Amino acid sequence: MPTAVLTDRERTAVQAYLRLLHTVRAAFGDEEGREGALLSGARLSGTSHDRLPPVVPPSVLAEAERALADAGLTGNEEEFFRLLHSWCPGA
Repeated sequence: MPTAVLTDRERTAVQAYLRLLHTVRAAFGDEEGREGALLSGARLSGTSHDRLPPVVPPSVLAEAERALADAGLTGNEEEFFRLLHSWCPGA
């Protein structure tokens, strides 16, 4: 398997994506469901339909979008995910 050497901007884009991925997993994940619900402002009493959906902080999403644009990867998901999997195979 060839090893990719990422530029600083590509590495920043991958790191921003991984932060976004971890944030989404924390918000929607079963293991941290209670914490994710608290972070989103959901009410913990009552039935599940009473809870607000988890929210990803706009700053995390904006960081990922900005990093993709700076690396020239906006609209080029295939190249981005190739870089992502070469640098972080389990993501």
